[in-house]
Amino acid sequence: MIAVTRLNGTQYYVNALLIETVEETPDTLITLTTGKKILVLEKAADLISSIQLYLRSIGVYAATLKSGQTEGPST
Repeated sequence: MIAVTRLNGTQYYVNALLIETVEETPDTLITLTTGKKILVLEKAADLISSIQLYLRSIGVYAATLKSGQTEGPST
C-alpha cells in the first residue's frame, strides 16, 4: 500500500498493485483497475517513486526489469 493525500488533506492508502494509470490533469488522478478514480495532492512523479519503492519492498520490481537493464543509480 502507498500513502496518498486527498484534496481535502486526509491521508489515504491505495493498493499499488491496483493502480492502472496516474495522470496530472492538472490535479493528479489515479485510476484503479476496478475503475475507481481518486484525486490526490501528490505529483505523478512522486507517486511513481512510491509505487516503485513499494514494488521493490515486495520483490516485484526487480522481476519486471529486462535482462541487463539496471534500476538506476544506487544511493
